[in-house]
Amino acid sequence: MYINATGYYVPAGRVDNAHFLDVNGLTADWIEQRTGIKTRSKAGADETSDTMAIEAIENALGKLPYDIKDVDLIVAAQYCAYDTVATTAHVAQRHYGIEGAKALYCSAACSSFINGLEVVEGYFASGKASKALIISSEHNTYYSNESDPKCGHLWGDGAVAYFVSKDRQSENDIEVVEIFTEGLGHLGKGPDGVKLRPAEGGITMPDGRDVFLYACRYMVYALDQILKHQGLERSDLKHVICHQANKRIVAQVAHQLELPAERFLNNIEELGNTGAASAPLVLAQNTDRFSAGDLAALIVFGGGYSCGSVIVKF
Repeated sequence: MYINATGYYVPAGRVDNAHFLDVNGLTADWIEQRTGIKTRSKAGADETSDTMAIEAIENALGKLPYDIKDVDLIVAAQYCAYDTVATTAHVAQRHYGIEGAKALYCSAACSSFINGLEVVEGYFASGKASKALIISSEHNTYYSNESDPKCGHLWGDGAVAYFVSKDRQSENDIEVVEIFTEGLGHLGKGPDGVKLRPAEGGITMPDGRDVFLYACRYMVYALDQILKHQGLERSDLKHVICHQANKRIVAQVAHQLELPAERFLNNIEELGNTGAASAPLVLAQNTDRFSAGDLAALIVFGGGYSCGSVIVKF
């Protein structure tokens, strides 16, 4: 399986830490020290998760080695759906006139994108698709409650789109070496760790410590599953990209993996937690930092709970 083109969109709006002092009582220094966030991206009044998704696709099209209408599978992998009936996958299908494609929605909280990649892998293996578009577009600020001192200051907005094929399409393709995902709803706070109930306070995180502990443990676990299966060492990875939830989580994962901090790519300082879009968005922002043969790992943890990892080869 190969990634043929990547695209992303980050709204221009930024909210800095000082904004929250009068909103939830947290100082700018306190937020930065505990999360690593300095600003977070915020969609404009005329933007939605769907409009951001289209912008991310547009950003990828110039690098796509085939016509977008050749796509026969579209997967929206996210949790901030603008409409839970008319999914982002169907919006993209209509916008680009992609007739005959399967279109569906896949959600596993912040691990949704890697779960979506695994869904694509399954369609390819069954022979029911050969070219896919996977989109993750998170409009967290649409749902978040800034006055919540536990998590109201964490969220940012952004979108990412990957075109993926069963067979290699060009010499610029990125090979998907292996994907691993696992549901962890039976652990810790499980389904109540992070919740998004629009009519009941929006996005909430009642016990951040529980999320922190399991995220650190199981992102390492998810990566080690692939490394062991592929006969690779942690040191073989040029870069590692964690889900951008908290800079302290990244530091703890780096410590557990015994890898230097410079191996980890991040955007949380500027964008905040952009949900399921975060790790693939970081990769899309940094593809020019890799050379032929380099390996990169994306490792994620979703509130719910779930974990996932993917290793790609440039």
